[in-house]
Amino acid sequence: MPDAAPKGRPLILHLGVQKTGTTSLQRFLKHSAAALSDVLILRTPEEGTPMRPLGRAAVACSLSPGDKDLRVALRIAFEEVLDTLPAGPQTVLVSHENMAGAMPGNGGETALYPALPRMLKVLDRVAQARGFDPRYVFYTRGMEAWLPSVWAQAVRTDGYTRTLSQFRAEVADLPAWEDLLDRLTAALGADRVTRLRLEDETDPDRPGRQLLGLAGLDPARIDALPPLEGRAMERLNGGSTEFLRRLNGLALNPHARDRVADLVARVQPLFTAEAPSEGTL
Repeated sequence: MPDAAPKGRPLILHLGVQKTGTTSLQRFLKHSAAALSDVLILRTPEEGTPMRPLGRAAVACSLSPGDKDLRVALRIAFEEVLDTLPAGPQTVLVSHENMAGAMPGNGGETALYPALPRMLKVLDRVAQARGFDPRYVFYTRGMEAWLPSVWAQAVRTDGYTRTLSQFRAEVADLPAWEDLLDRLTAALGADRVTRLRLEDETDPDRPGRQLLGLAGLDPARIDALPPLEGRAMERLNGGSTEFLRRLNGLALNPHARDRVADLVARVQPLFTAEAPSEGTL
């Protein structure tokens, strides 16, 4: 029997999803990128790199999945990320929560990443044509904890204007995470898609242990990495979130609105934890 065809260079696409600890994971990995460079090449959404356009292209494509030009833009953005990779045998880990596309509450999305299988087929063709052996990984979080966090994030960054109860009504038909896993495995193959549970992470100071294990790192090497200092992108308190939700209903210049949102995040003690009374901002 002939030997099996050799596989390409290992490539792991970490898709997020949003509000499953991706930012902390990326900060931890970035801090240890040099120490791991003999076995792992890392790409995260750093300012001024092709990773930022990749995230924007994925969100835009997910909101208009029938637009051929947006699929082309997604392909080009991914090709530009791959163009930055050094040659070598190391596993490549590309991590961007927005590769999953728009989360519920962003741009009118109310489903569970409906365009993701089609989008990943685009990326898959590019990766294999470049000689990579791509695998796809996403973290999940219990829906009861995830949905309020997604709502607060949509208010904070995406201009969402509705209350949490209204948001829950909009996504009342959202399926369980198994639905997303089933759709991705149907599109890409069960051996190439992995779901990881955030609840199964055992060390908050070293987030992403499961992901690093998939990338081939042994537990002892992960334990030797310096711990994460601080947390990133914590959820705003109730008063701050409600202030921004009401602000989102005003006809503000988007740049001005974002500056106010940044200010609110820095001065949360000025806002009570309780929502303002009706009719007030």
